[in-house]
Amino acid sequence: MEKKIRVLIAKPGLDSHDRGAKVVARALRDAGMEVIYTGLRQTPELIVETVLQEDVDVLGLSILSGAHMTLFPKIMKLMEKEDLENVLVFAGGIIPEEDISSLGKMGIKKVFGPGTTTKTVVDYVKDNVKAVEGN
Repeated sequence: MEKKIRVLIAKPGLDSHDRGAKVVARALRDAGMEVIYTGLRQTPELIVETVLQEDVDVLGLSILSGAHMTLFPKIMKLMEKEDLENVLVFAGGIIPEEDISSLGKMGIKKVFGPGTTTKTVVDYVKDNVKAVEGN
């Protein structure tokens, strides 16, 4: 029997728009994954602590505030400090094209922009997480 993929969807910072995060969380859940949603206004420290405590395979970061180049590096440094490099990290929201390369260099594997279908996100997670019995 295959282990379910565990996903944490997080909203870092003061961004209070979470419709997209909730839609993605529901789509992942409907695809058979275990999904935890942090709620609004989470600090990098709280997000990484939740990743650690919940033993997730995937961290999805959603941001619309424009603070991604401040908050995401903090999250990724904390992930590294906690030896969580094996967690697949993706982001979504309003992220300028010119920032995507920098985010990739810090370990964010994929950035989904406005208009991305939920099927695209679900397929990406399924294709990039190896969740097998015993992991």
